[in-house]
Amino acid sequence: MSFSKIFTAAAEDIDELGHVNNAVWVRWIQDLAVAHWEAVAPDEHRHAFVWVVTRHEIDYRGNLAEGASATGKTWVPEPPRGARFNRHFCFADSAGRTLVEGITTWAMLDRASGRLVRVRPDIAAPFLVG
Repeated sequence: MSFSKIFTAAAEDIDELGHVNNAVWVRWIQDLAVAHWEAVAPDEHRHAFVWVVTRHEIDYRGNLAEGASATGKTWVPEPPRGARFNRHFCFADSAGRTLVEGITTWAMLDRASGRLVRVRPDIAAPFLVG
């Protein structure tokens, strides 16, 4: 299932060029993924596992000025491979124009041991599109 969240550019998000800094977009990508996990995963999964990013692939196509908002959307189109899966994301402005999009690879860790663990089908199922 896909998940959406609105992000608004605050004064501290703006760089010397007058728009959202690239580091802020990366934070929003993570915030979007974490919000999706927290909204969908059952308590027992949220307490047992934690996710880490292993790779970002980001295309910057536009930007936002202070006070402007973008809707971030994320989805997982394919089943996981072992401990990892690819999460797609797209941020669009109020006119629907894509500003930032890409794919982030996440790996699941056992919260207690910190070790990589295979993403079981029951953990992945609520996040898969289709």
